[in-house]
Amino acid sequence: MVLRLGNPRRRLKFGMIVMTFILSIFAGRLIQMQGLDTKFYEGVAAGQRMITETIPAKRGSIADVNGNPLATSVEAREVAIDPSKVHPDVRVKVANALAAELGKPLQEITTKLSRTHTQYQLLAKDVDPAVATRLVKAGIPALTTKKQYRRVYLAGDLAGTLVGFVGTDGTGLGGLEESRNSVLAGKDGKLRVEQGRFGQRIPMTHSQRQPPVDGSDIRLTIDRDLQWAAQKSIAEQVKAVGAESGTVIVMDVKTAQIVAMANAPELDLDNWRNAPAADYVNRAAADVFEPGSTNKVITAAAALERGVVRPTTTFRVKDNIRCYDRTLRDAEPHPTETMTFQEAIAKSSNVATIMAARKVGSQGLHDMLKAFGFGAKPGGGVPGEEAGLLPDYKSWSGSQSCTIAYGQGVSVTALQTASVYQTIANGGVRIAPQMVAGTTGPDGRFVPAPPGKQTRVVSDRTAKEITAMLESAVSEEGTGGLAAIPGYRVAGKTGTANRYDPKLGRYQGYTASFVGFAPADAPQLVVLSVLQNPQKGHFGGQLAAPVFKQVMTFAIKSRKIPPTSSTASPVRLSAGQ
Repeated sequence: MVLRLGNPRRRLKFGMIVMTFILSIFAGRLIQMQGLDTKFYEGVAAGQRMITETIPAKRGSIADVNGNPLATSVEAREVAIDPSKVHPDVRVKVANALAAELGKPLQEITTKLSRTHTQYQLLAKDVDPAVATRLVKAGIPALTTKKQYRRVYLAGDLAGTLVGFVGTDGTGLGGLEESRNSVLAGKDGKLRVEQGRFGQRIPMTHSQRQPPVDGSDIRLTIDRDLQWAAQKSIAEQVKAVGAESGTVIVMDVKTAQIVAMANAPELDLDNWRNAPAADYVNRAAADVFEPGSTNKVITAAAALERGVVRPTTTFRVKDNIRCYDRTLRDAEPHPTETMTFQEAIAKSSNVATIMAARKVGSQGLHDMLKAFGFGAKPGGGVPGEEAGLLPDYKSWSGSQSCTIAYGQGVSVTALQTASVYQTIANGGVRIAPQMVAGTTGPDGRFVPAPPGKQTRVVSDRTAKEITAMLESAVSEEGTGGLAAIPGYRVAGKTGTANRYDPKLGRYQGYTASFVGFAPADAPQLVVLSVLQNPQKGHFGGQLAAPVFKQVMTFAIKSRKIPPTSSTASPVRLSAGQ
């Protein structure tokens, strides 16, 4: 057998062809990548190197009417570390240093440093910049700091529920912080930079920066000093009488600006997370209750406006009156007596008020209640404001047509009640309550808030006649004598109402209140005080009137309101006098 060998020249030629083919494929791919698809791969590489960082916007501040800050934002740092780059030999030393500077438990820091399978561990937020700088200078490996802002409440619980608070992400969660979040928050900026494999920024590379837009500052109508006085007075009285809660509102008569809005208990903004949820509520605007006798001015307004009674109209008043299937009574038993309508309001007679309301009719009374703002939100942008409850007069029961005349069977908020007396004090013109004086944008320009909407509710004559009645209520013959302020003419009204407890589903306890204004002949301020479910007494004239007197006296001195030279006209309280 003869073995025939292949032609080596042919094998070599075939091999060269195969090799050339393979190399041409590689060459073509290289030409495609480096020539035709250069832009594409450059973009992919840049995208892998490029990161986007958020530049936080500074949240706007909240200040009182004089610019005293109640809430503001200060610069802080977020501190993080890459545990995989902390050598085991120095881990204990690093943990001790971090725990000491950050004020964190050593075990917490040690646990985070032990997670070496991760490249990021957040150590702390809201760190003082000086502390963060010390840590960086200490040379702690793989430590990073990031700029942020920390919310600070400089006044603690002053107007706490009104101001509100922010969550860990800086978003408002209560009060003005929540309701005006879009104004306060601003808009975060962005920074796009290139970084290397280990997170270091590559110098001299392209970057894109979109600057942040800081939030606007809000200036309130609240006066810090009056707010403090109101909170102190209501808190002390709530404690003294064992009440469940209390509220004080101070309102400017001519502008309806809210000068103070105090609640007790009040929310401490430095420790809001530890407070019960009930303390997050702005009770002055959100709590709904039956007003009681403070509501009699609306019945009086309806009767006077329709001309069915005058202040001197007399009634023969027993201490009880039959109203369909119920017998309704005055607060105190008394023999049948002749009262002028003015005396009936001064002595807070339920029976005489019902007699006047019958002359008005249910529809007329309902229309006047609605005109004063009942059944609708006040509209001043107060956080948590509620509309209360005003049933349609067509659905009133027989007895309800009587009880609503003296403030039972209709529900309101403290803010709505204060607004009623602002209307009377302002000559019958209601102004929508206001609590924001204006805003200051990032450009530093202050923009005042537009004035509240004005609506005439009753005539100037009716308002003056009711004012005279309310002065009588603060006289020795009236129920509000404890609200009198020496040297000043004061007009006001007591309120004592059965309190509906939604938890029990029935009436339990009382609501005691007093609301009035001064000076009566040249009104400047309205003050309302409300106590819910007091345990030591329950009459508004005994419990709430002293709070009114304290707060109004402080406000008069603070605003340097002089006594008026005029004296109240002699008032005919009883028939035959």
